[in-house]
Amino acid sequence: MADKSLNRTELVAAVAAASGQSQAAVNGVVDALFSVLSTSVADGVKVSIPGWLAVERTHRAARAGRNPQTGEAIEIKASYGVKLSAGSKLKAAAKDSK
Repeated sequence: MADKSLNRTELVAAVAAASGQSQAAVNGVVDALFSVLSTSVADGVKVSIPGWLAVERTHRAARAGRNPQTGEAIEIKASYGVKLSAGSKLKAAAKDSK
């Protein structure tokens, strides 16, 4: 598992430095990106950035389950989830890193 992490503030600062934009401008773009992403996924639209990633809403059917404390059978309602898939460029970057 990775022992390093990059939080949102550090990401915004790194993108601002790499692009020559202000951190406020980059922060606005990141906010807009996540707003569009969440709205699209909520509407059932698959968001795909070829080579990098794809994000889509998935449906989980209703199913039977068990309460682990009592062993009682319960019905788990149908629900939605989110699936993220890494693209070829992202996978290659992960393989090449040390």
